[in-house]
Parts: sequence; structure tokens; C-alpha cells
Amino acid sequence: MTTKKMVASRLLAYLEGQTTLSSLIDWAETTLLEGDFADDDLQLLTEVLGRIGLADVRNFGLAWEDCEAMLQKLGYRVELKMHEVA
Repeated sequence: MTTKKMVASRLLAYLEGQTTLSSLIDWAETTLLEGDFADDDLQLLTEVLGRIGLADVRNFGLAWEDCEAMLQKLGYRVELKMHEVA
């Protein structure tokens, strides 16, 4: 079953550069097709996953602000930390 935490973790992995936008989009589209959501979160999860799935359309894209807003809807707050690259 897909949860808010699972979707938030995938978004975070994208923001941290651990996965590509293409992989995130593929995962979102597959997850939407499977449709295994808790009834309480159905509308929110389909909205967020649908938005991620549209990120490969030029007019939509996926900006930092989009990810931050989706994470807030899922119940998470984004905090940035900077590390020096060697």
C-alpha cells in the first residue's frame, strides 16, 4: 500500500539527487496505475502522484517550490543543509 511517507521519501530522494526526474515520474505513474492507497489518503496521494507524473510535460516541469508544496501537503517540512564538496 502506498503511503504519504513513501511518496515523501521518493520526493526527498529526488531533491537530494539520489534519483532522476525520469525515475521519479515513472514511479509515480506506475504507482497511480496500481492504485493501492488507503481510503483516507486516496485524494491527496492521487493528486500528488498525478502532479509528479505530469513533470515530463514542458508546461508543467517540477520546480523546487512544487516539491516543497507537495511535501507540505503530505505533512512534511523541508529543511536544507549544505555540505562542502571536496
